[in-house]
Amino acid sequence: MASGDADPGTVRPGGRTARVRTAVLAAAGDALAEGGLAELDLADVARRAEVGKTTVYRRWGTPAGLVADLLADMAEQSLPRTETGTLLGDLRANARLVQRTLADARQGPLFKAVIAAATCDEQTAAALHRFYETRVDEWAPCVQQAVERGELAKGTDTREVIRAVSAPLYYRLLTTATALDEAAADRAAEAAAAAARAGVFTTGGGTVR
Repeated sequence: MASGDADPGTVRPGGRTARVRTAVLAAAGDALAEGGLAELDLADVARRAEVGKTTVYRRWGTPAGLVADLLADMAEQSLPRTETGTLLGDLRANARLVQRTLADARQGPLFKAVIAAATCDEQTAAALHRFYETRVDEWAPCVQQAVERGELAKGTDTREVIRAVSAPLYYRLLTTATALDEAAADRAAEAAAAAARAGVFTTGGGTVR
């Protein structure tokens, strides 16, 4: 199968094709942050990226297809997990990474737009789910390491712990006008760590004594 026939984001093309993808996704992110999915127009993205309209329409097809590839690229480019040697240290690093992303003048509005679009577009929703599954997969080993160190009970659902870290930060992003700061990130990490130690995320409700 030729790269032009593949689903967006499933290949890593080189040369000019890679440069076009980079330019188009950057332009799409800017447009999405400014106006949301409803205002995302492939011709406008092509103009911003300084590439031909035909190229954009042929490769991405629809605004939802463009958003799906944008999310795939964001997952690929996300920073790897930080390992500090303690559960709280690792969860705090994760929370601060999420906080910096959501507090960013471009990334924050972009995520708001994608989340809003995912409520009414199945392709965008699927892409968003894949993005977060990728990020949870990246950070879940930190929790498993805490289990192996004896910080957490066996049977702890590592993925649920990671989700519990970022959930309060997204809630604040979507429901308040309050700026997300490191204090909010640290509180989210501390709450998730305390709940994990109390056995909230274990199947049997066990705790570490």
